[in-house]
Amino acid sequence: MEEPIIVGIDIGTSKICTLVARVEDGSNLRILGVGIEPSQGLRKGTVVDLNAAASAISRSVEKAERTSGFEINAALVSLAGSHVSSINSRGVVGITGGIVDRDDIDRALDAAQAVAIPHNREIIHVIQRGFIIDGQDGIRTPVGMHGFRLEVEAHIITASASTVENLRQCVGASGIEVSQFVLNPLASGEIVLSETERQMGVAVVDIGGGTTDMAIYIDGDVWHTMVLAVGGNHVTSDIAHGLRLPISQAEEVKLKFGHAQQSAVSPEEQFTVRSFGGDAPTRINRTELANIIEARMEEVFYLVLQEIRRSGYDGLLPAGVVLTGGSSLMPGCRQLASQVMGLPARIAKPQNLVGLTDQLDSPAYATSVGLLEWALLMSEADQYIERHGPKTSKDWTEQLRDLLRRLLP
Repeated sequence: MEEPIIVGIDIGTSKICTLVARVEDGSNLRILGVGIEPSQGLRKGTVVDLNAAASAISRSVEKAERTSGFEINAALVSLAGSHVSSINSRGVVGITGGIVDRDDIDRALDAAQAVAIPHNREIIHVIQRGFIIDGQDGIRTPVGMHGFRLEVEAHIITASASTVENLRQCVGASGIEVSQFVLNPLASGEIVLSETERQMGVAVVDIGGGTTDMAIYIDGDVWHTMVLAVGGNHVTSDIAHGLRLPISQAEEVKLKFGHAQQSAVSPEEQFTVRSFGGDAPTRINRTELANIIEARMEEVFYLVLQEIRRSGYDGLLPAGVVLTGGSSLMPGCRQLASQVMGLPARIAKPQNLVGLTDQLDSPAYATSVGLLEWALLMSEADQYIERHGPKTSKDWTEQLRDLLRRLLP
């Protein structure tokens, strides 16, 4: 049987990364094509210029097609932005025949989706958090179990329908069909979390250029998601204002001399910049730069902590916080996160990659590689259906395929 090819397009505020991979031995990914392009036409994860965004996506896709030798027709696409919101819902149905089957689960998930969602919102994910049969909770796979009443606890993630459609249009301009949109922290979580962390309770915090995305995992499932419209670009903007520099030079200074903790920087350290209106280069203390960065990063982590508290799960995260995203590479970022949130913190990047992986060995590409992992799960679900689905019942097979896709965390 031919090994499937899967594609993920991570559309961020600072970069667009297209990855092409082949599934080997059923469950291993080999990266065949990489296309990384500076992002244009996006602000805080949202499209603000259709033509510029479509052109940047096309360039990224062309690079991936050239390096892989494959033509890309469909892909999983990342999604972020402050327009994303989530709610928890519960669906209850009677069990037909006294034994739970796939149809009962499907009806329970449909019942969970019967919540008041505004007409301008689109459901992106419906993730089951667990099942209850006749009052017995903590059930992960209820198929085949006896009972009369089935309940499902579901986490429903929605997004602005117009914003999603704009993004779909930008990707479609390259002749690519969007197989599914995947929320950034869910994609990142697929690649950076261990099974132990998922079970114990952990928060994935993806700090990108325009947004900071979070997903809380408890008992192996997603319990809460959130997107903040603040990220690394805001740090760059603060530096530009504070030191009176052009944005491009502020970004360069941040990457070269930045530190998230002023106390960890020697007062004697200095660097030279040429500010607006300056005839000669100016010498600036590195502690002054660190002070600007620390203030903004502290605010980001405090906003994340507020959201964790608001979710009500702040006492259920013994595994702490896992940081990903390009901005987590800032020296001192992990220590500041742990200090502000009072939780253990670590910085994670994609592991055990095979193929064209030189550029991907960084937290900045956790979402990009996570999309491939998500696509692999979908591929495994499709293969399961092909093996076990009844050949004569096409409708049933399609229904089960859709159900499994929604069930995959």
